[in-house]
Amino acid sequence: MKSIMVVGTTSHAGKSLITTAICRILSRRGLRVSPFKGQNMALNAYVTASGGEIGYAQAVQAWAAGIAPLVEMNPILLKPQGDMTSQIILKGKAIGKVSATNYYEQYFDIGWQTIKECLQYLSTEFDALVCEGAGSPAEINLKHKDLTNMRVAKHLNAPTLLVVDIDRGGAFAHVVGTLELLDLEERALIKGVVINKFRGQRSILEPGIKWLEERTGIPVVGVIPYLEQVFPAEDSLDLLERKPTKANSELNIAVIRLPRIANFTDFDPLESEPSVTVKYLHPKQSLGHPDAVIIPGTKTTIADLITLQKSGMAEAIQNYAASGGTVLGICGGFQMLGQSITDPEGMEGQSGKYPALNLLPIKTVITGQKTARQRQVTSNYPQAGLPVTGFEIHQGRSRIENPADQKSCQPLFDDANLGLVDSCQSVWGTYLHGIFDNGPWRRAWVNRLRQQRGLKSLPTGVANYKEQREQMLDSLATQIEEHLDLTPFI
Repeated sequence: MKSIMVVGTTSHAGKSLITTAICRILSRRGLRVSPFKGQNMALNAYVTASGGEIGYAQAVQAWAAGIAPLVEMNPILLKPQGDMTSQIILKGKAIGKVSATNYYEQYFDIGWQTIKECLQYLSTEFDALVCEGAGSPAEINLKHKDLTNMRVAKHLNAPTLLVVDIDRGGAFAHVVGTLELLDLEERALIKGVVINKFRGQRSILEPGIKWLEERTGIPVVGVIPYLEQVFPAEDSLDLLERKPTKANSELNIAVIRLPRIANFTDFDPLESEPSVTVKYLHPKQSLGHPDAVIIPGTKTTIADLITLQKSGMAEAIQNYAASGGTVLGICGGFQMLGQSITDPEGMEGQSGKYPALNLLPIKTVITGQKTARQRQVTSNYPQAGLPVTGFEIHQGRSRIENPADQKSCQPLFDDANLGLVDSCQSVWGTYLHGIFDNGPWRRAWVNRLRQQRGLKSLPTGVANYKEQREQMLDSLATQIEEHLDLTPFI
């Protein structure tokens, strides 16, 4: 089986971006290609058609390859919980949680066996595999237990690309240092270096490229320019690089940057709206007067709720809602909008019952059973009858316990358990991730905000975000293919 491995000198070097582009490039050349990442640590997840969780980046890479995401593309997903533990997702299913100190002792063998089984399965279904590493392949304290980088490359005997971010400085030292720390067998697999995020004239860089090639004996097969387009991020560090301003913006939406923010890829479609600026706010920042406030998903709902309360952001959101402001919560954010959250089994740490924001008349109980599934529903709000698709990932159930509260809100969809909106239609919450991917629904909600500002409504007959994503993936592949020589790899 043809395979390519993509590793990086550091985190955020651009591995996911390069892997995604190669998937589209090879797919356009007629190969049936699959992405693969043996182990991913991320809070942005996607639910496959089989109901299994994988990293959202691998779902995007699958779409780039023109195929449906499969759990085999990301056999191990670790979801950090904030107390030095992570929930372990193995082949799409949550199997428990483990501390960082005990992870490799307890799960290395089963993890590597699962990775090999998934690679074997993919080899029977696809012509080529594009594998992505994680972090750096040269972490000397972890290399002997690394499930993601050169262990996979050696297993596949895969020619490997080493990606370095030159925008942060120190690129040549990063490349040389990484190669020096690899074993001879590992280093022999590195067939090319990719210099990513380059700003400036290529001619100025040429002396450095010549030196690097002579020093290492490995060709520089690509110098990728700095790309400004927003790409689905793997973790919240990427949010620090987002630019909150936009020319011709008419609406401002604030997303609370929770300590364990999850699935903030939900808001990429909102950022694609030309008239909308999305700004991520730290809980200690001033809320201001945005057109809407979003409380996103989180892996630790109770802990992040307490952070909002201690920082003063909870009170700011309550006052904003009382003044008629639009507030919405997704998944964990939806649970925070209720009256209370109870964790009887201590699934998030310490058991107990905690008061919430009291903006919707629901009470949530955190349970050990995890819901993960794709959904197709019909909307009641902001416009009735619109088809909406998305997916659920949550541990907990939210219910209206007081019958008198039933009249104070209505279901968002034809499934009443999936979300609610209050009688003023200004506070709403849902368990549905990917809701803004639905173009007509998203535009109908944006138009409601526009009407409150006295702005003219925009056409609602717009395509779903997946069509914009396809254009983005094509553009990405075209730009990178122009600057990347894959000849040594295929």
